[in-house]
Amino acid sequence: MSVILVFLLVIAGVAGWWLSQQRLMSKPWLEQGVDVFPGGQAPTMPNPKLGLGVFLAVVGCLFALFASAYFMRMELADWRAMPLPRILWFNTLVLALSSVALHIAVVSSRKDQIQTTRLALVTGGLTALVFLAGQVSAWRDLAASGYLLNGNPANSFFYLLTGMHGLHIVGGLVALGVTTARAWGDVPRERLRLGVELCAMYWHFLLFIWLALFVLIAGWANDFIDICRQLLT
Repeated sequence: MSVILVFLLVIAGVAGWWLSQQRLMSKPWLEQGVDVFPGGQAPTMPNPKLGLGVFLAVVGCLFALFASAYFMRMELADWRAMPLPRILWFNTLVLALSSVALHIAVVSSRKDQIQTTRLALVTGGLTALVFLAGQVSAWRDLAASGYLLNGNPANSFFYLLTGMHGLHIVGGLVALGVTTARAWGDVPRERLRLGVELCAMYWHFLLFIWLALFVLIAGWANDFIDICRQLLT
């Protein structure tokens, strides 16, 4: 439950910051004839970004629940932690490069540098595919070493968590593929820019989730969770 509480605090902090940007304290019904939003532009977020933000919050809750179950299950006597495959370090680096490539795509699309945007989108997609191939390789190595899915609860959680994350990467690749195709098509620059920003937003979130899962699988968060348990009991 500590993981859930920490995640909800993060979500509450982000939601509070976003609401503070929406001028909730303004009273337009009392300000007739006065420009409510100086400069004539309301600080609104595009609906697709708002919808993606809500979706990512739901996905984050899902992974937080898995992490909470992971910590509760590992306290039982039959839990046998798995070795950390070395290729996960390489996979982490590749996913970080993919996220950097999407960030470059956002910057270049805002500057209307279409060639750089195309190159960055393709790089982001290819590195994401390399990440998925690396994850499959880690699964095969673990299975060959006897760490099967039903061998131990720790094994099951590893395959479940990495599998769920991989499925979200696959879903993101579909959207990234559509956006990359539009970069070569005749679409309005504003529409392409929004698609690139949505892809980058999704990629950065998946990188954050993967880093959290990596810390979880490696066992580096155990001491932090013990401290949280002591504070809550």
